[in-house]
Amino acid sequence: MESNKEKMADDVGSVVEAISANDDNSSDAPLYEVESLCMRCTQNGITRFLLTSIPHFRKVLLSAFECPHCGERNNEVQFAGEIQPRGCHYRLEVQPGDRQMFSRQVVKSESATIKIPELDFEIPPEAQRGSLSTVEGILVRAIDGLQALQEERRKVDPQTAEAIDQFLLKLRACAKGESPFTFILDDPAGNSFIENPFSPSPDPSLSIKFYDRTPEQQELLGYLVDSSQLNEPAAGVSMEETSNDVDQIRRQPHGSVGAAAGQRAIAQSNSAEIAEALFRYSAPEEVMTFPSTCGACATRCETRMFVTRIPYFQEVIVMASTCDSCGYRNSELKPGGPIPEKGKKITLCVKNVEDLSRDVIKSDTASVKVPELELELASGTLGGVVTTVEGLITKISESLERVHGFTFGDSLDESKKNKWLDFKGRLNKILSMTEPWTLILDDALANSFIAPATDDIKDDHQLIFEEYVRSWEQNEELGLNDIDTSSADVAYYSTAVTSEEKTEK
Repeated sequence: MESNKEKMADDVGSVVEAISANDDNSSDAPLYEVESLCMRCTQNGITRFLLTSIPHFRKVLLSAFECPHCGERNNEVQFAGEIQPRGCHYRLEVQPGDRQMFSRQVVKSESATIKIPELDFEIPPEAQRGSLSTVEGILVRAIDGLQALQEERRKVDPQTAEAIDQFLLKLRACAKGESPFTFILDDPAGNSFIENPFSPSPDPSLSIKFYDRTPEQQELLGYLVDSSQLNEPAAGVSMEETSNDVDQIRRQPHGSVGAAAGQRAIAQSNSAEIAEALFRYSAPEEVMTFPSTCGACATRCETRMFVTRIPYFQEVIVMASTCDSCGYRNSELKPGGPIPEKGKKITLCVKNVEDLSRDVIKSDTASVKVPELELELASGTLGGVVTTVEGLITKISESLERVHGFTFGDSLDESKKNKWLDFKGRLNKILSMTEPWTLILDDALANSFIAPATDDIKDDHQLIFEEYVRSWEQNEELGLNDIDTSSADVAYYSTAVTSEEKTEK
C-alpha cells in the first residue's frame, strides 16, 4: 500500500513536470487517478485529475469524480496559475428566446460570485465551487440545489418551502429562456470567464470590466492585509497622525535628480519601454515620492510622480509605483491641465516599417479603429498606455487572445475557428507591412497622441488631427454634464473683487 502511495505522489509530480516542460503540447499531459470516498453511498469511487491549459486563458486543474456503485458524478476546476493583478466583472444581458446565449461556456473560479439582479438571486463562492459549465448549466445546477431539500422543508417550515417554490418558478423561466435577465459574474481573483462567440469582434450583450481589489477582498484571497486597512480610521485620530502622510511626500529638485538620475529613479518602478519613451521628450523637473497601497497585496508601497510636457501635445503626469513585498509594478499616464473643450480624432496612414515605430500615447478614454480589419475597440479597453504603433497592435492581439478564451476548444464550431484564424492572420499581415493600413484614435477628451515623423507636425501628411464638438451623450458618459462650478465661480469672483478693493485702498 505504501508503494502505491509513493507511486501516486510520483505521478502527481510527473503531471506538473510534463505541463511545465511542454506548455505548447499540453494535450500529452498524463491523467492522474486516485480512489476517493463517495459522499452519497460512502463507497470508493474514482477521481481523475488533469493539469492542462485552456487556449488563450490560463492553466487549470480539472478534477472529475465518478462512483460506479451509485452513479454519483461531479467535476471542479481549480486554477493552477497565479491570481491576476485585478478582479474581473462580466455582465451578460440574456434576452428571451435566444437559446444560443445559454450555450456560452463559463469558467467560474472558487472565489467568484454569480448574481441575477432581476430575481435578487446570488450564488456565493462557496455554493458552487470552481466549475467549467455553461450559462444554462449553472442555472440548472442552482435549481437542483434548491429543489433537493424541498420535501424536508415542507415538513419543518412550510412557509419557507412555499416561498422557494415560487422563486423556483421564476428561476426555471429564466433557465428556459422565457424571461429576460442579467447574468453577472464577479471574481476578485480575475480567474473567471464568459465566452464571447463573436470574438474577435465585440459582443453587444457582454460587457467586461476590471477593477482594483479592496483590502477585504485581498484578505479573502489569502493575502496578508494590515488590520488598519480593513477598517475606516477612528474618529479620534489626531491631526498630527493625519498629517504624517503628507509630510512623507518628498520633492526632489531637478539638480539632485537630473535627466540621467531621474530616468534611473523612474525606471526602477516602470517598464523599460515606457521609461525610454517618456524620457525621449524631456526629463522631469521635479519628482515627487509619496506613500500608497499596492494594488496586488494591499501593503504599503511607494509611488513616484512627475509632470512633463510633450511637444505638439500637452502636459502629462507620469505615476509609477513598485511593491517590495510582492514585486508588483504599475505605471500610469494621466493628462494634465484643464479638460479640453473639444474632442480629437487622430488618423495615421501607416505606409512603411518606419511608421510602426512612431510613439503612441493612448489614454483610457480613447477608442481604437483599424478599418481594414473591421476592428474597433471601445474607450477604456487596454487602459492608458505609452507604446508604439507596432506595440499597440501587439497589445490588442494579446488582449484579444487573453479575453476571448475557448478559441480552439473541441466544442468550437469550425466556422468560428476559421473566422478567428483568418482575423489573426490579417492582424499579423498588417504588421508585416505588405500593404498600407489606417490607425484611428478617437479621444473625446483629446488626451491621446501619435508622434509625427517630421520636425514640424504640419509637414507630416500621413498624420491628420481633427477636432470635434462632443455630443451630449459623450459628455454624459464622461460626467461633464453634472459638473457645477457656480459656487466656485462666485467664491473666485468675490475673492478677486475683495483683492481689488484692498489694492485701491
